[in-house]
Amino acid sequence: MKTPALFLDRDGVVNVERHYVYRIEDFDFVEGIFDLCRCAAQRGLPIVIVTNQAGIGRGLYSEKQFNTLTTWMCQRFKQEGITVTAVYHCPYHPEHGVGHYRRESPDRKPSPGMLLRARDDWDIDLARSVMVGDRLTDMFAAQAAGVGLRLLLGEDSPVPELCHRVDSLSQASDQAEQFWTVHTILTGN
Repeated sequence: MKTPALFLDRDGVVNVERHYVYRIEDFDFVEGIFDLCRCAAQRGLPIVIVTNQAGIGRGLYSEKQFNTLTTWMCQRFKQEGITVTAVYHCPYHPEHGVGHYRRESPDRKPSPGMLLRARDDWDIDLARSVMVGDRLTDMFAAQAAGVGLRLLLGEDSPVPELCHRVDSLSQASDQAEQFWTVHTILTGN
């Protein structure tokens, strides 16, 4: 049976945006991220991070460095009692990528590829899922994938039919909880 999921962008949602974060010492969690993830975890929902990582493509850091940071990040979530189900990343950039990283990719947001792969890999019901991102590209990717609730964190101006703006991850947690509760009442699961 398909289950809804919590989708998260990484930079600006999971960690404080500092342009091309790839070192543990530069990685600070955004206030409220653990509470938001506990909201999903308490319902038994997958938590999936979908992140463009053009810094790899630009040659600023390696896939190995990204993977080392990702392993550390997931361990920090574990210490908080939260399992991150999966992390999908897109290292490609169509203009600024170096070598084989310079290309278009269906995974690079605003394209929905990473969300669709997660759907297939984890049997996710996208219509009952929530995406939290800090850029309109996150919202466009979620809309194209059919994600039911799209929450835009921060300064970008939301497009009313595309997403809802939230000022904090606490507010995102409240909206996600309400969304999942309504769907549980309506569908019985």
